[in-house]
Amino acid sequence: MALTSADLGDGTYRNPVLDADWSDPDLLCVGDDFYLTASSFGRVPGLPLLHSRDLVNWTLVGHALQLLEPAGDFRKPRHDCGVWAPSLRHHDDRFWIFWGDPDHGIFQVNAPEIRGPWTRPHLVKEGKGLIDACPLWDEETGEAYLVHAWAKSRAGVKNRLTGHRMRPDGTGLLDDGKVIIDGDRIPGWFTLEGPKAYRRDGWFWIFAPAGGVETGWQGAFRSRGFFGPYEERVVLEQGDTEVNGPHQGGWVRTGAGEDWFAHFQQRGPYGRVVHLQPMRWGDDSWPVLGDKGVPVAVHRKPRLPPQPPSAPATDDDFPGGRFGRQWQWTANPHDGWATQHSGDGLRLSCVRRVDAHDLRRLPNVLTQRLPGTPATVEVELRLDSEEPGARAGLAVLGDAFSWIGLQREAHGSVRLVHRFAESVAERERDAAHPRQAPEGRARLWIESGAGARCRFSYDVGGGRQPSGQVFAATPWRWVGALLGLFALAPVGGGHAGAAAFTQFRITSSFR
Repeated sequence: MALTSADLGDGTYRNPVLDADWSDPDLLCVGDDFYLTASSFGRVPGLPLLHSRDLVNWTLVGHALQLLEPAGDFRKPRHDCGVWAPSLRHHDDRFWIFWGDPDHGIFQVNAPEIRGPWTRPHLVKEGKGLIDACPLWDEETGEAYLVHAWAKSRAGVKNRLTGHRMRPDGTGLLDDGKVIIDGDRIPGWFTLEGPKAYRRDGWFWIFAPAGGVETGWQGAFRSRGFFGPYEERVVLEQGDTEVNGPHQGGWVRTGAGEDWFAHFQQRGPYGRVVHLQPMRWGDDSWPVLGDKGVPVAVHRKPRLPPQPPSAPATDDDFPGGRFGRQWQWTANPHDGWATQHSGDGLRLSCVRRVDAHDLRRLPNVLTQRLPGTPATVEVELRLDSEEPGARAGLAVLGDAFSWIGLQREAHGSVRLVHRFAESVAERERDAAHPRQAPEGRARLWIESGAGARCRFSYDVGGGRQPSGQVFAATPWRWVGALLGLFALAPVGGGHAGAAAFTQFRITSSFR
């Protein structure tokens, strides 16, 4: 069966509502529609845009960022860099997304409609270590503000939030900024980051996580003035649940007047999956998230019109050689990597790369998120290259990687190969003995079980066969493991041919 929605069909839902690496979610309500974006780091296109009518059933409708800028800095993979913790807002009849790039500064894009056209990235503030940016337009006064956090790896400081006055058109800041919340002055707090700013009942509110992605908590801060002083409270923490580090997300109010909070949970190789928590305002006017401050596993759905079950797409027949919205390159793409044609199937050029021995260094890997539940991934592959050393395959890609696919040998035959590299290894090596693939095609499978332990198998004409040892998928530092399709060739001259992928499928495989 295909991957399913979190909607249980009986008026309730289960968490996570997005069971894959939709990292650092932020969301908003415009009319009857809900929209969500997430960190995309170094993948392209970036800034995914998801749509829902009930906060439970989501579909991916596009991306706001077609190229990472400065473009030259993202010619090669920078898996943990790029777009960190975006904020999604609607102001002056436009959608706005602000984010921090830890190496370049704070950017924004905007558009009249969620599907665009989106502007090119505009640099709001240049600097190192400026992350997790969030704008706030105060409708009461007409003032505009911006708050952001700091990455110690670039700036030498962290655990503090800095506030600025901002030009109302979002093009720049009006001051040098002031520390408005210093986590070092709050006993027991560390790694304060990810702020989201709001106005409610005469208060400025900042929702911000602390404590680290695996073990942290969600904080709420309030002040009568944007620049403080702020008082704080922990409003969501793990408690006796299995939801570690529940934090960093956004608050949204429905048209029916209900409040909800979406946040992530760090789940190792699966990345940061998204949970939805009920939210209410207590008698003391502080927010209460989840079940008295701890996450819910199953809960009543928001009081909104029923919607058909849906989840972001995974399967792809690649009509006309085009790939679906769920796919992202590992760096800014070049023309010619994927070729459009009249039939179905993805044709990837065997790009000549000096780093052909290490998928982690390749910009021309087409990726999508690894599902957070046990699943079977399969695809049909045909190698249409006569170039010795040309290869193509299906991969699980992270700090360590493993792939299975086809390679053209020096004497002209095609072999089924299965290779891997540990996180500390500089190049791949065989995970199984090569097999002949006399027709130059193969059906490939990866079965991802509990803990993202992956088993590989293939069929080159004699039936399905297992390959190699179990491979435990690993994340990057901030990014969950990815599924990938690729085609490449050793350095040399001339066109090196292509590989064709057809019938890509991901199905649930509960055992």
